[in-house]
Amino acid sequence: MSSDTLDAFLSPWPPAPSSCPPARRVPAFAPLRVGPGRYRLRPVLRRRRTASGALALTAAVLAVAGGGQAAQAYRGASPPAAGPPPAAVRMVAAPVRIADAATVRLLRPGDRVDVVAAERAGPPRLVAAGARVARVPAPEQEAGAAGDGGALVVLSVPRDTARELVGAAATARLAVALC
Repeated sequence: MSSDTLDAFLSPWPPAPSSCPPARRVPAFAPLRVGPGRYRLRPVLRRRRTASGALALTAAVLAVAGGGQAAQAYRGASPPAAGPPPAAVRMVAAPVRIADAATVRLLRPGDRVDVVAAERAGPPRLVAAGARVARVPAPEQEAGAAGDGGALVVLSVPRDTARELVGAAATARLAVALC
């Protein structure tokens, strides 16, 4: 029996019109050998249990150590108001030219000084109280400075006080007093 006769015998009805492409032969291939599948699930479950345990432990630590704010935000409570920034952040380094260079040579980093502005038309006024000396440039670094007889000193002061120091230095001669 030929293949055409066999095809005519097996399909008694005329083929229905189809939008599918014609059938093709499947190439021969070797069978796939898959290892035992029952042992593959256990390592996955162990990893999931370990990951779940680590996640639960992390959540517990965060809840105890400082996750309170996040929990309040999650529950709808307003977070606590932010306080002022730490003191180290509010302090700035302000370079100030002091009228008496000999006085500046007495200063060392870490000393506390009061800065006084001496104006010609009025009494002296205190510009900065208890300012910490951050740096005193060496005299050889001062050689190229302006020839007004003053010396530079860098003070660590709050930002507002630094603005007052700059304003006072523009209109008056500044002096320091050791605290």
